[in-house]
Amino acid sequence: MEAPVNTPKKKRFHLNRSQSEAVQAYAFLLPAAIIVLVFFVAAIVFALYMSFNKVNMYSETYEFRGLQNYTNIFSDGIALTALKNTALFSLVVVPTQTFFALLIAYALSNKNIRFKKMFRLIYFLPTLTSSAALTLIFMFIFNINGPINGFFTGIGLYKDPINFLQEPQYALKVIMVMNIWSTVPNFMTVYLASLVDLPDSLYEAAEMDGASSWQKLVHITVPYLRPITTYVLLMGIIGTFQMFDQAYIFSNGSGGPDNSTLTVALMVYQYAFGQMNTMGYACALAIFLAVVIYIVSRLAEKLNGGNGLKDM
Repeated sequence: MEAPVNTPKKKRFHLNRSQSEAVQAYAFLLPAAIIVLVFFVAAIVFALYMSFNKVNMYSETYEFRGLQNYTNIFSDGIALTALKNTALFSLVVVPTQTFFALLIAYALSNKNIRFKKMFRLIYFLPTLTSSAALTLIFMFIFNINGPINGFFTGIGLYKDPINFLQEPQYALKVIMVMNIWSTVPNFMTVYLASLVDLPDSLYEAAEMDGASSWQKLVHITVPYLRPITTYVLLMGIIGTFQMFDQAYIFSNGSGGPDNSTLTVALMVYQYAFGQMNTMGYACALAIFLAVVIYIVSRLAEKLNGGNGLKDM
């Protein structure tokens, strides 16, 4: 009788609890990581590559040009106009929307105000409206035959109606007003959420010292909300420097009248998808805009008491 042959048993690979949880976590993160790598990281790297080339999208050819696309930005009068419009837009809109958002949030956080929930709802309604719809509404309001001209001519402020939409000195200002009106409610909500955690004892101590409402706002509320203000400033700078849809709808994609509503983001669109077939130059403009946004954001953070450019 033959002796039974002992076959070695296969070792099974077992994961402990922490390793099993780590595998599950990475499995859940994998779809998002793939999307980020393909549509963000790979897209940025490819745009950076195209910015150093003269790209012909019709023949799919690439001709290396080095830094020529970037140097052309500073000699391109239209690009400098777009950059000036974008900087002016951000310089006016960001501080204004931050100031009014903080002021309204401070007023609505007061316990003595009645119907606070109703006011919060009314103020928040513009945020729920799409940017395209808001642009069309404001184009109607500021039309030469619109309510604004009708009101001011009716009270005798001026005799002839002003063509706000076609006059270069007014067109960008109309978009500024619209942007401020539509973004203040969003940042007001951010401030309100932060004011909930502000201790009432600080206000009570200030009242005992005879501080007015304005003094409490300046010396208690504003310093307490400094980190939130930094966030609001950064989001405002990024949003205003990337402003595209409002200028596109307002000018029908032309940046007019007389390039007064032309922004860098709109110009990138024109060069990338227009008739000029200059995708490489458009990518250079986009990279340049990203660098400008980063520098301006860090400067704003520094001015508000953050680290600013130290971590660059």
